[in-house]
Amino acid sequence: MDINTSSALRLPPRKARLSVKRGLVPLRCLGDRLQILHRVRKLWHIDAEPNKVFNDPIHGHVELHPLLIKIIDTPQFQRLRNIRQLGGTYYVFPGASHNRFEHSLGVGYLAGQLVQALNEKQPELLISRRDILCVQIAGLCHDLGHGPFSHMFDGMFIPKARPGINWKHEAASLKMFDYLVDDNNLRPVMEEHGLVLPEDLEFIKEQIAGPLENSSGQGEKWPYKGRPKDKSFLYEIVANKRNGIDVDKWDYFARDCYHLGIQNNFDYRCFLKSVVCEVDSQKNICTRDKEVGNLYDMFHTRNCLHRRAYQHKVGNIIETMITEAFLKADSHIKIEGSQGKTFTLSTAIDDMVAYTKLTDHVFEQILNSSSKELEEARLILQNIIRRHLYKCLGQTRPDKPLTVTQKAVRSWEAELANSSPQGGSHDVDLQPEDFVVNVIAMDYGMKEKNPINNVRFYCKEDPTRAIKIRKNQVSKLLPEHFAEQLIRVYCKKTDEKTLEAAKKHFVKWCMDKNFSKPQDGDIIAPELTPLKPSWRNNEGEDSDESNSKETSVLVNGLKKAKTHLNFE
Repeated sequence: MDINTSSALRLPPRKARLSVKRGLVPLRCLGDRLQILHRVRKLWHIDAEPNKVFNDPIHGHVELHPLLIKIIDTPQFQRLRNIRQLGGTYYVFPGASHNRFEHSLGVGYLAGQLVQALNEKQPELLISRRDILCVQIAGLCHDLGHGPFSHMFDGMFIPKARPGINWKHEAASLKMFDYLVDDNNLRPVMEEHGLVLPEDLEFIKEQIAGPLENSSGQGEKWPYKGRPKDKSFLYEIVANKRNGIDVDKWDYFARDCYHLGIQNNFDYRCFLKSVVCEVDSQKNICTRDKEVGNLYDMFHTRNCLHRRAYQHKVGNIIETMITEAFLKADSHIKIEGSQGKTFTLSTAIDDMVAYTKLTDHVFEQILNSSSKELEEARLILQNIIRRHLYKCLGQTRPDKPLTVTQKAVRSWEAELANSSPQGGSHDVDLQPEDFVVNVIAMDYGMKEKNPINNVRFYCKEDPTRAIKIRKNQVSKLLPEHFAEQLIRVYCKKTDEKTLEAAKKHFVKWCMDKNFSKPQDGDIIAPELTPLKPSWRNNEGEDSDESNSKETSVLVNGLKKAKTHLNFE
């Protein structure tokens, strides 16, 4: 029995016949309304072909829309199978062999989970099927622009190979996405699935990289063109520029911890129950007030991953050595691009046809080559394979954040070579090129700012009202600072005598620059560290403890003196 017939049975015979014939049935019964709603939803999800299921080790069985499968089954996306998620970290953590491909699938899936959860919880937001598909596509394609060894390529190699440009992988993701759509003739397919072009293409790219250049300068407060201001919350799902809480982090926290063998302390499932509230005339995603502690744990987890894995001292120097090898091989690697033009490792980013061919395989290409031009680069990579690595001399911190350029790093390497302490070894010749200085920024994702200050919460009693929760309302044990710089120094010469001398150079350089005392400074240079007064009390907690002891001794002495002189 269909809906029309069942409803018509409740009407007088003549009216029932007319209502069925005309298709106009008064929905007096809640059951009828639910049946219609159910059938409309089924029609909404009908596709030309069924969804595809992936068995993911992190999220279980992941179901993806047919349009997403069309994107996945392209050379530009399949390229991500050959780019490791954690770059050189794999040479330190044996399990960290996962690639950008599976991470991108996970982000696309989680983006869909969050936007659909908001849609079910708040239908008044009017989230359309187009919105959901665009958010999923943005999550799927957000990392298309990564180069060989992921962040090593845009963070270390390109700045040294092409110091005159400011290039990031997000910019390449936009160009690669355009190339993917055009090269695979996906515009008609997207329109078949209900997308409106070019508006939705712009919306997808804005989610990946923020407002596009042609969107700024229009004199409008709302910088986006893909979606109006009442859909502002959609821009907080894939790459959240407001506070950094997004599905990209949710996936790589869980995935990286799983493959690194590190415990993940953040569970995103509670956040899926978030709601959208009005904040400063914009709609923002808000979470329950009781989750504030978990969010601090999330950013703490991010910091721990950087300290223990992403910025591991051995992983860093391996990526530094790979970068040196790529720089030496740069002009000798030829990659064919569009219109038959050839590009090098560093110029392939200018042509997406060439860039599509550039993956981690370039490491093996150099390592297994017999070309004389690649001999120096090949030797560096052979040293990595044989574990003949540069040695870490130590780590220090500046008192205040420094603006560090390539020129400043080169001047520091020259200072290290010249900072020979008195009584140092005179038969060891250290040159600036023997030192490698790495400057590492550690933060909660927003430099010196506390990202939780940009999060809005709601209470159980009133889910429509957004509130702020300050750090002093949560706990006294939370961090006082949210960013710091670490400076690591390595030596390319690895013989024992040279290393001993280089470590003393490093300690003397830290003294001259007024940086913090290296952790093993008293061991490697016991004759130097007492020469700096601020280092004697070990700075910070030890000095406070020492001062309190000195104060205690002084007070006791005064009491004894008063008693002896009968002042009481």
